[in-house]
Amino acid sequence: MNLNTLLINCFKMKKIILSCFLALSALTQAQIQTPAASAHATLTQTVGLTEVTVDYSRPNRRGREIVGNLVPYGKIWRTGANATTKFTVDKPVRIADKELAAGTYSVYTVPGEDMWEVVFYTDHSNPLITEFEDSKIALRTMVEPIEMPMNMETFTIVIDDVMADSAVMSFLWDNTIVPVKFSVNTDAEVMANIEQALQGPSAGDYYNAAVYYLNSGKDIQQAKTWMDEAMAKTETPRFWQLRQQSLILAKAGDKKGAIEAAKASLAGAKAAGNADYVKMNTDSLKEWGGM
Repeated sequence: MNLNTLLINCFKMKKIILSCFLALSALTQAQIQTPAASAHATLTQTVGLTEVTVDYSRPNRRGREIVGNLVPYGKIWRTGANATTKFTVDKPVRIADKELAAGTYSVYTVPGEDMWEVVFYTDHSNPLITEFEDSKIALRTMVEPIEMPMNMETFTIVIDDVMADSAVMSFLWDNTIVPVKFSVNTDAEVMANIEQALQGPSAGDYYNAAVYYLNSGKDIQQAKTWMDEAMAKTETPRFWQLRQQSLILAKAGDKKGAIEAAKASLAGAKAAGNADYVKMNTDSLKEWGGM
């Protein structure tokens, strides 16, 4: 084979490879999107001062017998389809007089003819399990199912009967409802908030207000008053707080106080290894005649 023939063959081969690549790319880009067999859903509900989120998939009945058949008695069910159902609370709740800590849990159920077991499981990495590990059970309770007068085509989770201190999370499918009542500690939270409010603003409240006034060019004397209150309520001011105090004092005309605060901020910044605050305080102290 001479050189020209070899080059022609190589060129033809490259064209074939390029054609195959373009065809595969076209097929990849033209993939048809279809809906999931079990639609994904997320439910968020505030109960009192507690946020509750349920993340789950919703299979359809499609003429099948559900409880006792598709969802058999005595077997662990993921309480939905696809990934396990997730139950998340940002504060502790109580179920059947047992406390469930704030966090995210998988919700498993074990259907029975007369009672359903509902289990909140600490492992929420979508395990499809056939038996429970006791160490991973955060809470378990028994719930009596209720027969509905009609059929629910799509598996549904609702949170209703929402009161200031309680609500009911219900699983509905086919002609069955499984209600799980839970309570939240709203009263204790509100009483704590009232007590704190009656004691007056916190150190953080005074500090934030003072810094806002400084940065917004508002009444600097008022900012100084609030910063004084913040520092009086703070056992050990941090270097970034002292930095803001020094800036307020300087702008309010108290250069001596500004230098003192800047030196304290500088010492704290050096101890923390924060080069930015070391430089800022050093520059300010030079400007104010403190170095």
